[in-house]
Amino acid sequence: MAQSQSTKTALLFSGQGSQYVGMGRSLYDASAAACGVFDRADAIVGYKLSAFCFEGPEETLRQTRYTQPALFVHEAAVLAAVGEYVCAAVAGHSLGEYTALYAAGVLSFDDALRLVSLRGELMYRAGIERPGAMAAVIGLDDETVEAICRDAQGTVVAANYNSPGQIVVSGDRDAVLALLPRFKEAGARMVTELPVSGAFHSPLMASARDELAAAIRATHMNQPRFPVYMNATGLPTESVEEIRSLLIEQLTSPVRWTSILRSMHENGILRFVEIGPKNVLQGLVRRTLGKDVEVVGMDTYNDVVNNRHMIQP
Repeated sequence: MAQSQSTKTALLFSGQGSQYVGMGRSLYDASAAACGVFDRADAIVGYKLSAFCFEGPEETLRQTRYTQPALFVHEAAVLAAVGEYVCAAVAGHSLGEYTALYAAGVLSFDDALRLVSLRGELMYRAGIERPGAMAAVIGLDDETVEAICRDAQGTVVAANYNSPGQIVVSGDRDAVLALLPRFKEAGARMVTELPVSGAFHSPLMASARDELAAAIRATHMNQPRFPVYMNATGLPTESVEEIRSLLIEQLTSPVRWTSILRSMHENGILRFVEIGPKNVLQGLVRRTLGKDVEVVGMDTYNDVVNNRHMIQP
Protein backbone atom coordinates (compact mmCIF):
# COMPACT_ATOMS: atom_id res chain seq x y z
CA MET A 1 0.00 0.00 0.00
CA ALA A 2 1.55 3.30 -1.08
CA GLN A 3 1.16 6.50 0.86
CA SER A 4 -2.22 8.09 0.21
CA GLN A 5 -1.74 11.15 -1.95
CA SER A 6 -4.46 12.87 0.06
CA THR A 7 -2.65 12.47 3.40
CA LYS A 8 0.22 14.86 3.99
CA THR A 9 2.75 13.22 6.31
CA ALA A 10 5.47 14.62 8.55
CA LEU A 11 8.43 12.72 9.97
CA LEU A 12 9.27 13.63 13.57
CA PHE A 13 12.58 12.68 15.20
CA SER A 14 12.94 11.97 18.92
CA GLY A 15 15.21 13.87 21.29
CA GLN A 16 17.18 13.21 24.45
CA GLY A 17 15.29 11.35 27.17
CA SER A 18 13.76 8.75 24.83
CA GLN A 19 16.81 6.47 24.84
CA TYR A 20 16.73 2.98 26.39
CA VAL A 21 19.17 0.09 26.64
CA GLY A 22 18.48 -2.33 23.78
CA MET A 23 17.37 0.30 21.28
CA GLY A 24 18.26 -0.53 17.71
CA ARG A 25 19.07 -4.18 18.37
CA SER A 26 16.17 -5.54 16.31
CA LEU A 27 17.09 -3.21 13.45
CA TYR A 28 20.72 -4.36 13.54
CA ASP A 29 19.74 -8.03 13.54
CA ALA A 30 17.02 -7.90 10.87
CA SER A 31 18.11 -5.21 8.40
CA ALA A 32 21.41 -5.26 6.54
CA ALA A 33 21.03 -1.56 5.77
CA ALA A 34 20.47 -0.68 9.44
CA CYS A 35 23.38 -2.92 10.46
CA GLY A 36 25.59 -0.94 8.07
CA VAL A 37 24.53 2.32 9.73
CA PHE A 38 25.58 1.14 13.20
CA ASP A 39 28.87 -0.28 11.90
CA ARG A 40 29.65 2.95 10.02
CA ALA A 41 28.87 4.99 13.15
CA ASP A 42 31.23 2.89 15.28
CA ALA A 43 34.01 3.56 12.77
CA ILE A 44 33.38 7.33 12.71
CA VAL A 45 33.20 7.90 16.48
CA GLY A 46 36.05 5.48 17.23
CA TYR A 47 34.31 3.43 19.92
CA LYS A 48 31.50 0.84 20.12
CA LEU A 49 28.55 3.22 20.19
CA SER A 50 26.38 0.31 19.03
CA ALA A 51 27.27 -1.62 22.19
CA PHE A 52 26.07 1.28 24.37
CA CYS A 53 22.76 1.22 22.46
CA PHE A 54 22.29 -2.55 22.62
CA GLU A 55 23.81 -3.42 26.00
CA GLY A 56 24.26 -0.22 28.01
CA PRO A 57 25.03 0.22 30.82
CA GLU A 58 22.17 2.67 31.27
CA GLU A 59 24.34 5.15 33.22
CA THR A 60 26.67 5.43 30.23
CA LEU A 61 23.87 5.69 27.67
CA ARG A 62 22.36 8.52 29.73
CA GLN A 63 25.53 10.64 29.50
CA THR A 64 24.82 13.45 27.04
CA ARG A 65 28.03 12.85 25.09
CA TYR A 66 26.86 9.30 24.30
CA THR A 67 23.09 9.80 24.33
CA GLN A 68 23.05 12.25 21.45
CA PRO A 69 25.05 10.23 18.89
CA ALA A 70 23.22 7.07 20.01
CA LEU A 71 19.82 8.61 19.30
CA PHE A 72 20.91 9.99 15.94
CA VAL A 73 22.33 6.64 14.83
CA HIS A 74 19.22 4.75 15.96
CA GLU A 75 16.99 7.11 13.99
CA ALA A 76 19.21 6.93 10.92
CA ALA A 77 19.08 3.12 11.17
CA VAL A 78 15.27 3.24 11.15
CA LEU A 79 15.39 5.29 7.95
CA ALA A 80 17.87 2.83 6.43
CA ALA A 81 15.55 -0.06 7.26
CA VAL A 82 12.61 1.79 5.67
CA GLY A 83 14.49 2.36 2.41
CA GLU A 84 13.15 5.02 0.06
CA TYR A 85 10.72 7.44 1.70
CA VAL A 86 8.71 10.58 0.96
CA CYS A 87 6.99 13.10 3.21
CA ALA A 88 5.64 16.64 3.24
CA ALA A 89 7.93 17.91 6.01
CA VAL A 90 10.34 16.95 8.79
CA ALA A 91 11.12 18.18 12.29
CA GLY A 92 13.12 16.94 15.25
CA HIS A 93 12.95 17.72 18.95
CA SER A 94 16.26 19.28 20.04
CA LEU A 95 18.87 16.63 19.14
CA GLY A 96 16.30 15.20 16.71
CA GLU A 97 16.60 18.33 14.58
CA TYR A 98 19.95 17.01 13.33
CA THR A 99 18.32 13.75 12.25
CA ALA A 100 15.57 15.74 10.54
CA LEU A 101 18.24 17.62 8.57
CA TYR A 102 19.88 14.30 7.65
CA ALA A 103 16.49 12.87 6.59
CA ALA A 104 15.87 15.93 4.41
CA GLY A 105 19.26 15.51 2.72
CA VAL A 106 20.71 18.72 4.20
CA LEU A 107 23.47 16.87 6.06
CA SER A 108 25.34 13.71 5.08
CA PHE A 109 25.36 10.87 7.60
CA ASP A 110 29.05 11.38 8.42
CA ASP A 111 28.72 15.14 8.88
CA ALA A 112 25.56 14.85 10.96
CA LEU A 113 27.13 12.28 13.27
CA ARG A 114 30.26 14.39 13.74
CA LEU A 115 28.18 17.46 14.59
CA VAL A 116 25.96 15.50 16.96
CA SER A 117 28.97 13.94 18.71
CA LEU A 118 30.58 17.36 19.11
CA ARG A 119 27.32 18.87 20.36
CA GLY A 120 26.90 16.12 22.94
CA GLU A 121 30.47 16.50 24.18
CA LEU A 122 30.25 20.31 24.38
CA MET A 123 26.90 20.21 26.20
CA TYR A 124 28.27 17.60 28.61
CA ARG A 125 31.24 19.86 29.38
CA ALA A 126 29.04 22.94 29.71
CA GLY A 127 26.93 21.08 32.26
CA ILE A 128 30.03 20.36 34.35
CA GLU A 129 31.38 23.92 34.08
CA ARG A 130 28.08 25.54 35.04
CA PRO A 131 25.77 23.04 36.77
CA GLY A 132 22.12 23.49 35.92
CA ALA A 133 18.80 21.75 36.19
CA MET A 134 15.62 21.26 34.18
CA ALA A 135 12.08 20.63 35.37
CA ALA A 136 8.81 19.75 33.65
CA VAL A 137 5.83 21.92 34.57
CA ILE A 138 2.42 20.40 33.78
CA GLY A 139 -0.85 22.28 33.86
CA LEU A 140 0.10 25.96 33.52
CA ASP A 141 -0.17 28.21 30.48
CA ASP A 142 2.95 29.57 28.80
CA GLU A 143 2.55 33.11 30.12
CA THR A 144 2.28 32.02 33.75
CA VAL A 145 5.41 29.86 33.52
CA GLU A 146 7.35 32.65 31.78
CA ALA A 147 6.29 35.20 34.42
CA ILE A 148 7.44 32.96 37.28
CA CYS A 149 10.77 32.35 35.50
CA ARG A 150 11.34 36.10 35.25
CA ASP A 151 11.12 36.30 39.07
CA ALA A 152 13.91 33.75 39.57
CA GLN A 153 16.94 34.57 41.70
CA GLY A 154 19.27 33.50 38.91
CA THR A 155 18.79 32.35 35.32
CA VAL A 156 15.67 30.27 34.61
CA VAL A 157 13.97 30.18 31.20
CA ALA A 158 11.29 28.18 29.40
CA ALA A 159 13.36 25.68 27.40
CA ASN A 160 10.83 23.32 25.78
CA TYR A 161 7.29 24.29 24.79
CA ASN A 162 6.27 20.65 24.37
CA SER A 163 2.47 20.85 24.21
CA PRO A 164 -0.25 23.10 25.63
CA GLY A 165 0.19 22.98 29.39
CA GLN A 166 3.52 21.13 29.27
CA ILE A 167 6.64 23.27 29.50
CA VAL A 168 10.17 22.39 30.57
CA VAL A 169 12.15 25.10 32.37
CA SER A 170 15.94 25.25 32.48
CA GLY A 171 18.60 27.24 34.31
CA ASP A 172 20.80 27.59 37.39
CA ARG A 173 20.19 24.57 39.60
CA ASP A 174 19.39 26.42 42.83
CA ALA A 175 17.18 28.92 41.02
CA VAL A 176 15.20 26.16 39.26
CA LEU A 177 14.70 24.19 42.48
CA ALA A 178 13.57 27.34 44.30
CA LEU A 179 10.83 27.90 41.69
CA LEU A 180 9.29 24.42 41.90
CA PRO A 181 6.97 25.32 44.81
CA ARG A 182 6.02 28.55 43.01
CA PHE A 183 4.75 26.59 40.03
CA LYS A 184 2.70 24.36 42.34
CA GLU A 185 1.26 27.40 44.14
CA ALA A 186 0.27 28.84 40.75
CA GLY A 187 -1.80 25.72 40.03
CA ALA A 188 0.53 23.30 38.24
CA ARG A 189 -0.75 19.73 38.40
CA MET A 190 2.76 18.31 38.41
CA VAL A 191 6.29 19.68 38.69
CA THR A 192 9.15 17.23 38.18
CA GLU A 193 12.90 17.74 38.08
CA LEU A 194 14.36 15.93 35.07
CA PRO A 195 17.37 13.58 35.21
CA VAL A 196 19.64 15.58 32.89
CA SER A 197 23.27 16.67 33.13
CA GLY A 198 22.83 20.36 32.33
CA ALA A 199 20.52 23.29 31.69
CA PHE A 200 19.84 22.61 28.01
CA HIS A 201 18.32 25.28 25.74
CA SER A 202 19.26 28.03 28.17
CA PRO A 203 21.97 30.70 28.44
CA LEU A 204 23.97 28.22 30.57
CA MET A 205 24.91 26.43 27.33
CA ALA A 206 26.64 29.56 25.99
CA SER A 207 30.14 28.12 26.59
CA ALA A 208 29.37 25.38 24.05
CA ARG A 209 28.09 27.75 21.40
CA ASP A 210 31.24 29.14 19.76
CA GLU A 211 32.88 25.80 18.99
CA LEU A 212 29.62 24.24 17.80
CA ALA A 213 28.83 27.31 15.69
CA ALA A 214 32.25 27.12 14.02
CA ALA A 215 31.68 23.45 13.19
CA ILE A 216 28.20 24.12 11.82
CA ARG A 217 29.49 26.96 9.64
CA ALA A 218 32.27 24.73 8.30
CA THR A 219 29.91 21.84 7.44
CA HIS A 220 28.55 21.51 3.90
CA MET A 221 24.76 21.65 3.67
CA ASN A 222 22.50 20.78 0.74
CA GLN A 223 19.13 22.21 -0.23
CA PRO A 224 16.48 20.27 1.76
CA ARG A 225 14.33 17.73 -0.07
CA PHE A 226 11.38 18.67 2.18
CA PRO A 227 10.59 21.73 4.31
CA VAL A 228 12.27 21.56 7.73
CA TYR A 229 10.36 23.01 10.69
CA MET A 230 12.99 24.51 12.96
CA ASN A 231 13.08 24.44 16.79
CA ALA A 232 14.06 28.08 17.24
CA THR A 233 11.12 29.51 15.25
CA GLY A 234 8.51 26.76 15.04
CA LEU A 235 8.27 27.53 11.32
CA PRO A 236 9.33 25.79 8.10
CA THR A 237 12.29 26.79 5.98
CA GLU A 238 14.03 25.56 2.86
CA SER A 239 16.89 28.08 3.08
CA VAL A 240 20.29 26.56 3.81
CA GLU A 241 21.59 29.79 5.34
CA GLU A 242 18.55 30.09 7.59
CA ILE A 243 18.92 26.45 8.63
CA ARG A 244 22.59 27.05 9.50
CA SER A 245 21.77 30.13 11.58
CA LEU A 246 18.82 28.55 13.40
CA LEU A 247 20.78 25.37 14.15
CA ILE A 248 23.36 27.49 15.98
CA GLU A 249 20.64 29.46 17.76
CA GLN A 250 18.91 26.24 18.85
CA LEU A 251 21.57 25.44 21.46
CA THR A 252 20.59 28.30 23.77
CA SER A 253 17.02 29.04 22.64
CA PRO A 254 13.78 27.19 23.45
CA VAL A 255 12.37 24.27 21.48
CA ARG A 256 9.05 25.58 20.12
CA TRP A 257 7.53 22.15 19.59
CA THR A 258 3.91 23.20 20.11
CA SER A 259 4.35 25.86 17.42
CA ILE A 260 5.93 23.32 15.07
CA LEU A 261 3.01 20.91 15.38
CA ARG A 262 0.37 23.62 15.02
CA SER A 263 2.15 25.11 12.01
CA MET A 264 2.37 21.69 10.36
CA HIS A 265 -1.33 21.10 10.99
CA GLU A 266 -2.25 24.51 9.58
CA ASN A 267 -0.28 23.56 6.47
CA GLY A 268 -2.45 20.48 5.97
CA ILE A 269 -0.34 17.74 7.59
CA LEU A 270 -2.63 15.09 9.07
CA ARG A 271 -0.26 12.15 9.61
CA PHE A 272 2.71 12.23 11.96
CA VAL A 273 5.31 9.44 12.03
CA GLU A 274 7.74 9.47 14.95
CA ILE A 275 11.14 8.00 14.08
CA GLY A 276 13.11 7.02 17.17
CA PRO A 277 12.90 5.22 20.49
CA LYS A 278 9.68 5.07 22.50
CA ASN A 279 6.68 7.31 21.84
CA VAL A 280 7.19 10.68 23.54
CA LEU A 281 6.53 12.76 20.43
CA GLN A 282 3.42 10.75 19.56
CA GLY A 283 1.94 11.76 22.89
CA LEU A 284 2.80 15.40 22.31
CA VAL A 285 1.10 15.33 18.90
CA ARG A 286 -2.10 13.92 20.40
CA ARG A 287 -2.12 16.43 23.25
CA THR A 288 -1.51 19.34 20.91
CA LEU A 289 -3.67 18.46 17.90
CA GLY A 290 -6.34 16.13 19.29
CA LYS A 291 -7.93 13.20 17.53
CA ASP A 292 -8.23 14.42 13.94
CA VAL A 293 -4.66 13.37 13.08
CA GLU A 294 -3.03 9.99 12.54
CA VAL A 295 -0.05 9.23 14.76
CA VAL A 296 2.31 6.24 14.50
CA GLY A 297 5.88 5.42 15.48
CA MET A 298 8.87 3.51 14.16
CA ASP A 299 11.33 2.30 16.79
CA THR A 300 11.83 -1.46 16.31
CA TYR A 301 12.16 -3.48 13.13
CA ASN A 302 8.58 -4.72 13.54
CA ASP A 303 7.42 -1.09 13.63
CA VAL A 304 9.22 -0.50 10.34
CA VAL A 305 7.60 -3.55 8.72
CA ASN A 306 4.14 -2.53 9.91
CA ASN A 307 4.31 1.20 9.14
CA ARG A 308 6.79 1.94 6.39
CA HIS A 309 4.06 1.82 3.71
CA MET A 310 2.91 5.19 5.11
CA ILE A 311 6.04 6.97 3.90
CA GLN A 312 7.10 4.92 0.90
CA PRO A 313 6.55 6.44 -2.55
